[in-house]
Amino acid sequence: MDPAQPADRVPDDRTPPDGQPPAGVTAGRGGEPAATRSTPPPPAAASGRSERSPKDMAISLLVLLVPIALLLAFYRGFLGGDQPTTVDPAPAIEQARAANVFPVSQPQGLGSDWSTVSARYQTVEGGANLRLGYLTPEGRGVQLLQSNVPAERLIPAELTSQSQPQGPTELAGRTWQLYTARGNQQALVLLEPARTVIIVGDARDNELRELAGSLR
Repeated sequence: MDPAQPADRVPDDRTPPDGQPPAGVTAGRGGEPAATRSTPPPPAAASGRSERSPKDMAISLLVLLVPIALLLAFYRGFLGGDQPTTVDPAPAIEQARAANVFPVSQPQGLGSDWSTVSARYQTVEGGANLRLGYLTPEGRGVQLLQSNVPAERLIPAELTSQSQPQGPTELAGRTWQLYTARGNQQALVLLEPARTVIIVGDARDNELRELAGSLR
């Protein structure tokens, strides 16, 4: 027989009152049972960075280079991008002759592959200068200077103070002096009573001589 229970003991009844959630369940707003929270799934592992293959990189580079190549071809073929900008030396030569301060010579008989890229006559302290700039057939720069500035001032100013004559050379019936100049340049100098003619540039010796021999 079960032992007798005290008359005043109320049996342990876990049945909740009407409208209340069972014991051990947290009530939500309004008294309804709160939804059970599920554990969120672990984040998916970050996939490794996909590397581009050499073929893809080559295709991308080709896509960039093709328009550039087309632009260069158009610039060179239709706009003359490789051609030097030439000038007409006649106005400067005529201005020097009109001033009549020294005899003026002009190159004659040079091939079409010689380009005149600059021409200027100006008065300076002690005289006047006529400068003609050329681009040789080999693409080198040469300047033809005719001036009545005293040679002892003109030569150091144009060729540096350390420039020295290297010996005479006969060209078209005139005696020129070969001079050293700045850097890898060399010069031919013609000394006359009324003027000094200097041909200087980084052109080869045969091109300097060709220009000097063409003066008329």
